[in-house]
Amino acid sequence: MPTLSEPLNIVLEDRVVFGSVSVDDGRIQSVESEERPDAGAADFLIPGLIDIHTDNIEHHFQPRPGVNWPSTLGAVMAHDWQVLGAGITTVLDALSLGDYDSRGARTAMLDAAIGGLTEARSAGLLRVDHYFHFRCELSDPALLDIVGRHIDNPGLRLMSMMDHTPGQRQWHDVGLYREFRRKKNARVWSDDEFAAYMAERRAHQAHYVPAGRDSIAAAAKERGIRLASHDDTSVADVEEARGLGIAISEFPTTLAAATAARDSGMAIVMGAPNIVLGGSHSGNVGAAQLADAGLLDILTSDYVPTSLLQAPFILAARGMPIPEAIGLVTSKVADAAGFADRGRIVPGLRADLVRVSLVGGVPVIRAIWIAGQRVV
Repeated sequence: MPTLSEPLNIVLEDRVVFGSVSVDDGRIQSVESEERPDAGAADFLIPGLIDIHTDNIEHHFQPRPGVNWPSTLGAVMAHDWQVLGAGITTVLDALSLGDYDSRGARTAMLDAAIGGLTEARSAGLLRVDHYFHFRCELSDPALLDIVGRHIDNPGLRLMSMMDHTPGQRQWHDVGLYREFRRKKNARVWSDDEFAAYMAERRAHQAHYVPAGRDSIAAAAKERGIRLASHDDTSVADVEEARGLGIAISEFPTTLAAATAARDSGMAIVMGAPNIVLGGSHSGNVGAAQLADAGLLDILTSDYVPTSLLQAPFILAARGMPIPEAIGLVTSKVADAAGFADRGRIVPGLRADLVRVSLVGGVPVIRAIWIAGQRVV
């Protein structure tokens, strides 16, 4: 890719210019702009998307409840191609560390995913640049043992602290939690069974969360790994996170928590599916609502890779400037995750680029380059 053969609308960090980009040795060499009256009809050239949190790989290891895919490499490669097809050129694969109710199945899947991705990356089989985001379930008794096995993986880029104990944060509505578990696991509790389950979970929270939180914070600080909070609901949740040196607030569930995160200088992350679907499926604050309030820094694909490209264009159609909207999935993510070499169309940076057309308002990928090499 020495130079793109035709001029495009190039989305820079602060403006859109009509022109061309030249690349050499995997890096952007120059951005040339020119005048043209019909530039609005041209395709867009944007930086490759950076996804800080996707659960997508788990869908390939367990495509249906109770089904474990037998080929680790097959699952890894299918995931790689799917995120690439969504325009994602750098991904933090978000893997849940915790084994509640799965009798070891989740930990086995975790070990396979980490091993498979590490092996495939070392062998040069992956198209996308993969890293790890460990989602640490603090109330799980097995957490610290699992973390100890994987904390020194060289691909680990981010750790987030989660506490999914019913009755607070994302699951402050216990009725919604009970219904969610019924649908996900086809489990119907009697009232007495559910009360016993709740008592056990709250006992685990009281016993394991404080020690787990301190241990994860210390391990991350020692290794220079970035930390994120998860599902902050109250101002107290945000203050707790800041006290641990956390600079990223993932999926705050209320406007109050997002406002406190902004006041604390934390980067606010929301799910792109929230934008595409028009709100939270859990009844929490909407990502678009936070965007309108100036309280949105980063979008992530969460559980739908294709949403990461679609959501910024939805926000742009609602009035957000295109450079600002694209920044939510490129430059702002690069800053939060510590990628100084990508996320912007700037001379000297990696030539991770995506060419996009709008078809009926929907972004359609026409080409993808990673480190200057066309891969799609």
